[in-house]
Amino acid sequence: MTCYNSHKMKLIAGNASKELASKIAKCLGTELVDCKVDTFSDGEIAVTINETIRGCDVFVIQSTSSPVNNNLMELLILIDALKRASVGSVAAVIPYYGYARQDRKAKARDPITAKLVANLITAAGADRVLTMDLHAGQIQGYFDIPVDHLLGGKILADYFKDLNIKDLVVVSPDLGSVTRSRKFANNISKEVPIAIIDKRRPKPNVSEVMNIIGEVEGKNVILLDDMIDTAGTIVNAASALKKFGAKDVYACCTHGVLSGPAIERIEESDIKELIVLDTIELPAEKRIEKIKIMSVADVFADAINRIYTCDSVSKLF
Repeated sequence: MTCYNSHKMKLIAGNASKELASKIAKCLGTELVDCKVDTFSDGEIAVTINETIRGCDVFVIQSTSSPVNNNLMELLILIDALKRASVGSVAAVIPYYGYARQDRKAKARDPITAKLVANLITAAGADRVLTMDLHAGQIQGYFDIPVDHLLGGKILADYFKDLNIKDLVVVSPDLGSVTRSRKFANNISKEVPIAIIDKRRPKPNVSEVMNIIGEVEGKNVILLDDMIDTAGTIVNAASALKKFGAKDVYACCTHGVLSGPAIERIEESDIKELIVLDTIELPAEKRIEKIKIMSVADVFADAINRIYTCDSVSKLF
C-alpha cells in the first residue's frame, strides 16, 4: 500500500560513495544535496550543508569502506547534522557495511564490532538502514531500527546468464556460502549445479584449499563470494579448480574490497574475469582489465523510492 508522503526526498553523498550516489540520484530524477564533507587541519571531520532540509526525508549514501574509520565517522556526523537540522527522517544507505566480519566472539575476549557499529549508527539518530549483502545476515538483528537488506546476487547472475556459458558449475568458496551459491546458480538456470571448496583458515586472510566437493573437471566454473579482500582465498580456489581440471574460471562478488596485494594476485591468477559490484568505489589504479564493474544504482534507487513511498521493499527479492 502506498502512502502519501508530504515530505520531500533528499539524497546526500558521503565521500566514500559520491560516484554511486550520483548514479542513484540520476535514476531517481533528482539532484544530490549541496553538502561538503571536509576535514580540519587536525583531521577532524567537518560537515557543511548548504541548503534547507527541514522536514525532508533524507537518505545518506555512504559505504564504510577503506579508510573504514574515517568513512564511518563521516556517516555518523552526517546523520547527527541532519537530525539537528530538523529533518523528517534519516535513512543510512550503507552499500558496504564495514566491520561486518567481526560479528561474533570467535575466541575469548574478542569484541563484537558489527554490533558496536550498529549501536553507533542508531545512537547518531538514523531511523532506518538500507544495505546490501551483509557478511553475516544476523547483523540485521543488531539494530533496533528497521533494516532493509538488499541482495546483489541477482545482478551478478543476470550478467552470467547473458554470457550463456556452456558446461557451467557455480562453486562455493566455503561451506558457509552454500545457500548463497545455490540461489545464485538457480538465478542463472535451474540446471546449473554447484560444487563446494573445503578449506581451512589457519589465520585471518589466509586460507588453504583441502578438497573440492562436486564435479568440476572439464567445466567452466564461477566462484561466488560476498566480498573479496586480499584475494588470497579466491586466487587459491581458482588455482585448485584448475588443478582439478576446470576450464575457464570466473569469479564474482558483491563487495570488491581488494586491499593489500589483491590486485597483483588477481592479475597473476588463473581467474579469467572478476565481476564486482560498485558498492565500494574502485580507484583508477585498481581497475585492471580482468575486473568488470556492475552498478547497483538501479536496485538502490528502486529500494529508496519504495521506502519513501511506503511501498514493499521485499518485492525486489
